[in-house]
Amino acid sequence: MRTAIAMTAAAAAALVAASMLGVATAESPTAPPIRTVSVQGVANVPLAQGADAPTANAAYRAGMAAAVADGQSKAEFLAGKVGATLGAAQSVVEDGGSISCTGGEESGYVEYQGVEPDFGSSDATVSPGVLRAGAAKPTLAPSVRKPSRHKARHKTAAGKAAVGGACTLSTQVSLSYAIS
Repeated sequence: MRTAIAMTAAAAAALVAASMLGVATAESPTAPPIRTVSVQGVANVPLAQGADAPTANAAYRAGMAAAVADGQSKAEFLAGKVGATLGAAQSVVEDGGSISCTGGEESGYVEYQGVEPDFGSSDATVSPGVLRAGAAKPTLAPSVRKPSRHKARHKTAAGKAAVGGACTLSTQVSLSYAIS
């Protein structure tokens, strides 16, 4: 019985001490929150129609580097507008990218035929002529062509490149910087 009473008293004393410690911690001064500015950097880089994986990934990385530079420029501008100085990056988030190609005969859009880079995003959005990471390549309805009245011409290498169209890889990166 004495042991039970002693253990109960010890437990009660421990609880009282813990509650006092909690109050003391809550009353201690805290550091002020870090002020930040958050921006989204964007960039567009050319991508060859039918690019292989190393070429597509290199273009995507070049686009991300340009997007980071764009975001840093925006953050410096905003920090200057509020009389602050831009500090170190607090967070960087890869927001993925997309590929769009133009040069089709009727619609102006053509489907990208190459390997997609590792966009690193699970968004799956498809718009005409635009592919996002994780999206299936869109199937375009067959177009109705009017018979040509002109004599058939032989396509040259330059002509084939023009039919393939020009592709642009777009990238987005979210950045947060400390400001003081």
